[in-house]
Amino acid sequence: MIKTLLFAGALLSLALATGCAKGGNGGGTQPITVTVSPQPSVYPGQTTTFTATVAPASTSQVVSWSLSGTACTGGGNPCGTINATTGAYVAPATVPTPPQVTITATSQADPSATGTDTVDVVDITTDVSPSSLSVGSGLTQQFTAVAVPDDAPQTFTWTCTASNVTCANFHVDPNVSGLAYYTGNDSCSGSCIQISAASTLDPNGCTANPKFCTTAKASLVSSRVNGTYAFRFSGYDGSGNATSVVGTFTATNGVITSGFEDELTSTGPAQHTITGGSYTPTASDPNNSNNAGTLTLTTGAFPNTFQVVLDGAGDIEMIEADSHGMGSGIAQISSNANLLKGDQTYAFGFTGVDATGKRVGYVGVLPLNGSGSIVAGQMDTNDNGATSNVCGASPCSITGAYTGPNANGAWHMILNTSGSTLGFDFFIAGGSASKGNPLTFFAISTDLTAIPAVSGTMVLQDSTQTYNAAAFKGTSVSALTGVGVNGANTNLSLTLGTTDGNGNFTGQFDQNNAGTILTVPTSPSAALFAYTYAASGTNGRYTFNMLGNPDASPAVPALPFVLYASGANRGFLLDQSSSSVMTGTMNPQGSGGGTFAASELPGTYAAATTSSGDPAATPLAANLLLTSPGSAVYNVFGTPYPPGPTQPLNGSYTLSDLGTGTIALTTPSVKNYVIYTVDTSGCTKQSGPVCTIQDFFMMDETTTPNPEQNAAIIFAKQ
Repeated sequence: MIKTLLFAGALLSLALATGCAKGGNGGGTQPITVTVSPQPSVYPGQTTTFTATVAPASTSQVVSWSLSGTACTGGGNPCGTINATTGAYVAPATVPTPPQVTITATSQADPSATGTDTVDVVDITTDVSPSSLSVGSGLTQQFTAVAVPDDAPQTFTWTCTASNVTCANFHVDPNVSGLAYYTGNDSCSGSCIQISAASTLDPNGCTANPKFCTTAKASLVSSRVNGTYAFRFSGYDGSGNATSVVGTFTATNGVITSGFEDELTSTGPAQHTITGGSYTPTASDPNNSNNAGTLTLTTGAFPNTFQVVLDGAGDIEMIEADSHGMGSGIAQISSNANLLKGDQTYAFGFTGVDATGKRVGYVGVLPLNGSGSIVAGQMDTNDNGATSNVCGASPCSITGAYTGPNANGAWHMILNTSGSTLGFDFFIAGGSASKGNPLTFFAISTDLTAIPAVSGTMVLQDSTQTYNAAAFKGTSVSALTGVGVNGANTNLSLTLGTTDGNGNFTGQFDQNNAGTILTVPTSPSAALFAYTYAASGTNGRYTFNMLGNPDASPAVPALPFVLYASGANRGFLLDQSSSSVMTGTMNPQGSGGGTFAASELPGTYAAATTSSGDPAATPLAANLLLTSPGSAVYNVFGTPYPPGPTQPLNGSYTLSDLGTGTIALTTPSVKNYVIYTVDTSGCTKQSGPVCTIQDFFMMDETTTPNPEQNAAIIFAKQ
């Protein structure tokens, strides 16, 4: 796991990485100094050329090159060789012990003036993704590989075995060495498929050096949709009225056998029994049929047909595909109901509409005492810019009760506030009692007089955390969705921010407000935003300043947001005052140290839009394939669903060392997205460290030929 360095630390590292120099000349003459171009690491056998700069500029730039290091003594070339005239360095065939080699440039004008750079010689490490998933019988799954260090050749020798026997159907892409395809037609059980890729420069491969390879493990299944799921969906009907659905269904090898759902429409709440349905894998993508298909739920109401994409964990991202409306959602395998026990506090974020159809949001905490009571809860609301329409002035206190599960798998809770009594059903989704994978519920309001009508997510709060300012110290990505200017279109943002534990919040963000694009900092030379945050009590409530425009003249002040934390650098956000009613989540960017490398993103991602603030936003589902053929080229391919006549998606991507970047599509049309990465894992501590990135958010910032006024946040997960 890694995260980006703190911004100040990154700048300091850049300053320190320029090498060191010394020189003489004394007296009143400006001393001669030598600076060697930094290079943190090389791989065995790599050839690279170092350069040096001699100051002052009027001095001869001619230097002599040499190398040294603890391992450099003895016969042979344990540290490699360097051309004394050109600075061309050839790394040794094997990593020396210790692996550090010092490169020295000596000024010929003044031999006492030298500059040095110390590099690590590191073995090439390969990483295959997705690392663990199920493959449906007869379906095809794409696998990608990346080699690190970042400038290592992206060429591989692949191996696929089924119970230690060569796979029946596995082949490597003829154009991209880091891309391979496996079709599930072997006969074995459990995690019996082992897929690895070794660097072609490693003569021993993964068998001899497994510590330098990450092997993907796959299980063969009859259908990837199998078990009991909880799901949530939000969108709009054919008339543009808001709709929400939360429920559960059970599937046996892709056949839906039973289920139940709560639905909110413009006519009020309704409940439906799910009597049947199915999951059918797609036939439109022969390269990755394992990750997409159609889900139908027989309910007697709409929505009931969804185009879906599945990530490696089996989560189902879904968009409506029945021509009766549009929207998006997610389904997850339900965790055991026994996990809901004892004293547990849940942070929540709900979004919906009020009696006039205006956008409304709730965030808060609900302490469940294990005996059916909700005690000392708290909630903030925003109803079209007003914060006192539901329960008095925010924050307001909550008490209540909860019961369940009933025969349909639903739990029910009553929330009592100073202004209202609100009823909700909720269903147990994924997660556990651990803070790393917290238990999650999908909830929806159920009263016939429920105004506002809302739905959303509840997440188990980390009880080991002390919720003060010091608890928030790290880097996070926040994804926000709201209504655009004048109550129309969408208002979106992605923020990469670092909290220091002392109330300071710094970073960068992108915002698309009804087609008006704002990126802060507004230029490479402008400063990061510098805002504040504060803890409000000890129950996980925080206030954050976000968005605005500090680079404008005069500066546009940041908006006040409230966050209810489910853990460190994690929780639900709500803007406190604007009619945009921006809601969303804050997500930690992982843990560890080091910076991101541009080639860290290759893999197959299930991508779909999140909930939208306007019915004009078109939902999207897609398989995205990101590859790196080498030479600093990073490609994007993809299959959109439902498929169109101009498939596939084509384009390129970039990734900065902070974990932000861009995706530029050229086919089927020109589209420009920003990307913000979260949830990093699979790190290798080699001059890096280097990690596999499992999740990222995308936001459309297309401006030509017309600005994208109804964009949506897209979530992509391996």
